[in-house]
Amino acid sequence: MNDGIEEPPSAKNFDAKAQGDGWLSWNLKDKSRFNALIEPLSVRLEPPLPDGRPRARLRMHPTRQHSNLGDKVHGGVTLALIDVALFAAAHQFGSLNPGFSVTLELGTQFIGGGRIGEPLDAIVEQVHETSRLIFLRGMIVQGDGDEHIVASFSGTIRKASQVRQ
Repeated sequence: MNDGIEEPPSAKNFDAKAQGDGWLSWNLKDKSRFNALIEPLSVRLEPPLPDGRPRARLRMHPTRQHSNLGDKVHGGVTLALIDVALFAAAHQFGSLNPGFSVTLELGTQFIGGGRIGEPLDAIVEQVHETSRLIFLRGMIVQGDGDEHIVASFSGTIRKASQVRQ
């Protein structure tokens, strides 16, 4: 079945260099792609939830180029971070192989303005996984102890089709 979602010819699209304290770089090697607008990014696994479900954190560093006219992080940047975070987290969980998986659904509630000049983190938890779908949710946060909540979100990823022999 060719559903338009297939494995790419190469899994060499991302770097994943250790940065210390469990962080890995998570950046496209091709800087002409959309992700470059919010890079550099880093990802790390977080302690699992009490029921054992996995969690991960994706971090970006917003600068003036990510701001709106109110000197806060532009909502489009926040949405881009969320979308990338779904995939970065799912890869960390071992739920995705490199491939052209797609976002099926993304729901977002904006709560506060993101602050320029300090790390902006997406904390993602896996809600459920099937053979074809991954259900995730999380929050965009800033500050010590993640006290400043920028947004909450939920999303569904459709996994890439498996190559049939």
